[in-house]
Amino acid sequence: MYRFGVFEFDADAAILKRSDRIVSLEPQPARALALLLSRAGEVVTRDEMRAHLWASGTHVDFDRGLAYCIGQLRAALGDTADNPRFVQTLPRRGFRFIAPVEKAVHTPAETIVPVPLDSAGPSAAATPTSARRLGIRFAATAGLVLAAGSVAGIWMVLRDRPSSSRPIVAVAVFDNETGDTGRSLRVAGISDVIVDRLTALGPERIGVTGNATTLRQPRVTRDLQEIGRQTRATFLVLGQLQAKDGQLSLLMQLIKLDDGTHVWARRITRPQNDSLDKLDEEAARQIEAAVRQLVLRDGVGSS
Repeated sequence: MYRFGVFEFDADAAILKRSDRIVSLEPQPARALALLLSRAGEVVTRDEMRAHLWASGTHVDFDRGLAYCIGQLRAALGDTADNPRFVQTLPRRGFRFIAPVEKAVHTPAETIVPVPLDSAGPSAAATPTSARRLGIRFAATAGLVLAAGSVAGIWMVLRDRPSSSRPIVAVAVFDNETGDTGRSLRVAGISDVIVDRLTALGPERIGVTGNATTLRQPRVTRDLQEIGRQTRATFLVLGQLQAKDGQLSLLMQLIKLDDGTHVWARRITRPQNDSLDKLDEEAARQIEAAVRQLVLRDGVGSS
C-alpha cells in the first residue's frame, strides 16, 4: 500500500484512490504505477518498464504502447508531462516517480475464533441463548463478507467496461509522404504526442486509442469502417507530412467515423529544410483544441 499526496494505491489489488474515492485505471498503467512507486526517486529505464509491462516475445509497438500507458497513468493522477508532480519523463532514459511516497502495510482484520462449547472453564457453561447469539454473530459476519465480495466483483466488472457516454478518439500513425525516409520516424512520433495530450483530458471524459493494428496501416490501405469496428471510436485523427510548393506541409484531419465526414482540417507549414523541431507539440495543441470544441463540446452553450 502506497500513499502520495491525496492518493492511495493498493499494489496487490491494483486499486488507486483519490481522497478515498476510486480512480479508474487500466491494468497496464496500474502495473507501471506499481513499479514506479516501488522505486520512487529512482530512474526506471524504458527497457525495465517494457520488460515489466510486456512478456518476452510479445510483438507490439513498444514506443507507442509505452506512451499510451504513461499517458493513461498521468491522466488518472491529473499529472502533465510538461510540469510533472508525480511522473517525470527523462528523454531517452526512462521515468522517475518524484513525489514523496509513504509505504504502509495492510492491517490484518480481527479474526473471530469460535470457542468449543465443551471446553473447560466458563465457556463450558454457555447457555442456549448465548450459543444462539454467537451463531447470529457469525452469520452476520459471513453476510458482510459475502456482500463486500459481491460489491468488489461488481465494481471490477464496471471498472473494465468502457463508458458508453464518453466519446472515443482513435489516433492513426502519421504518414510521411515527402519521399524523404529520414523523416519517417519523426513523423510517426507525432501521433504518440497527440495520444499523450488527448489522454491528459481525462479518461472519464474521453477514450483515446492509438495501438490498434488497423491504425498502423498506410493511408492508401486504411479502412475507416474497420477502424471503427476494431476501436469502437467515434472520431479519427489523421495526419500526413507532405512536400508542397517548396515547403513542408503537415495536413491534420479529424474525421467522424460513422459517416466518414471531415469535421476539421488544418495545415502547418514549414520551410523545406526545416528540422521539424516542436512540430509534434504544435500539432498536438491544435488537435487538442479541435477535440475540445468539436468532440467534447467545451464552451458550447456557455455564456
